Amino acid sequence: MGFPIYDYPNSGKAFERALKVIPSGIYGHQGPSEGCYIPREAFPYYSSRAKGTRFWDIDSNEYIDYMCGYGPNVLGYCDETVDAAALNQLKKENCVTIPSAIMVDFAELLVDTVACADWAFFAKNGGDVTTLAVMTARAATRRKKIIFFKGYYHGVAPWTQKLDYPGVLEDDVRNNLYVEFNDYPALAEAVSENRGKIAAIIAQPYMHGNFYDNELPAEGFWRDVRALCDKEGIVLIIDDVRAGFRLDLKGSDHYYGFKADLICFCKALANGYNMSALCGAEALKDSVSSISYTGSYWMSAVPFAAGIATINKLKELDAPELFRRLGLRLTNGLKHAADSLGFHLVVSGEPALFYLRLADDDSLMLHQKWIAACVRRGVFFTSHHNHFINAALTEADVDKTIEIAADALEAVKQGKI
Repeated sequence: MGFPIYDYPNSGKAFERALKVIPSGIYGHQGPSEGCYIPREAFPYYSSRAKGTRFWDIDSNEYIDYMCGYGPNVLGYCDETVDAAALNQLKKENCVTIPSAIMVDFAELLVDTVACADWAFFAKNGGDVTTLAVMTARAATRRKKIIFFKGYYHGVAPWTQKLDYPGVLEDDVRNNLYVEFNDYPALAEAVSENRGKIAAIIAQPYMHGNFYDNELPAEGFWRDVRALCDKEGIVLIIDDVRAGFRLDLKGSDHYYGFKADLICFCKALANGYNMSALCGAEALKDSVSSISYTGSYWMSAVPFAAGIATINKLKELDAPELFRRLGLRLTNGLKHAADSLGFHLVVSGEPALFYLRLADDDSLMLHQKWIAACVRRGVFFTSHHNHFINAALTEADVDKTIEIAADALEAVKQGKI
């Protein structure tokens, strides 16, 4: 037990203040009410600063961070190159009546970088562009129905939700169809039963959802899906919001050997500056142009500058290869540590954004105890979400992480978390 155990008095006090003025104190997926912070007292609630691969909470506890802001931190917090580009642009202009020409520079860079991209449309959140992608498919095909793969996450707009969710109406989801990922016969059957009615299939490049092991595409699956879409006039949308630029700078569809019609980017696009993009094929350019869709800050210049600097630096670093190498070093080390202590750790997904699960009981409790013990020792994992590698991470950080994780496993084994 060689690592200090954190506590969080200042986080607790701030949370009590927040409950009075902010719904749930922290709303959304990062909130303690969402079931990912168990036990609640093991997790900090508010940060004070961040740099590189680390952040510090308001009790001055330091963490090696594998959530990376839930993905946007791809190069490292406060990356000097990106921040310098953003600051330089801020001194010139940001949110102006007409768009800055730097928007054109960024669009050209994405079209030159992303394999399936003939154009780029910019917004702010991943959900902005998944919604636009579905609207574009419907505009192009004059069809209503959308096929999803079960376990999906494409944002929080009503069309992405389930009927029993608060505030979601039957009309919001009546045109949604659901099939299992990697089950091509079921997909083909759904298409056959709804022939001429399906506007799009929307999917993550592989299943990297929450609360279950991630699932990679089966051999030939995407080839068959692509052929089916071509045959039936269905738009193939890839939601690359999480995985984009982490597997392949040309897009995750390129990584898996097929071509999307529309592809959605956000998290790794600008290293934390608020930016998302929908890229697509020339054949859909008129359809997306026909849609009235915008936002007050969607053409702000500073995030474009940050995005250009981010993409160029990812290229210089050959970031996907870096992420894979560090991800394998980490996950192999974690599995070895678990094995040596008599635990069975399941690692799934791609090494650049891996998913962890201790599989030694039928509940989630053992895994949650281990994650909590890691957090209280300075490694920020979360219990039921994929994790991320960023370019500021070093081999020394990885090795320290493995040591802390092993110490946390020993504590779990002894019942001393």
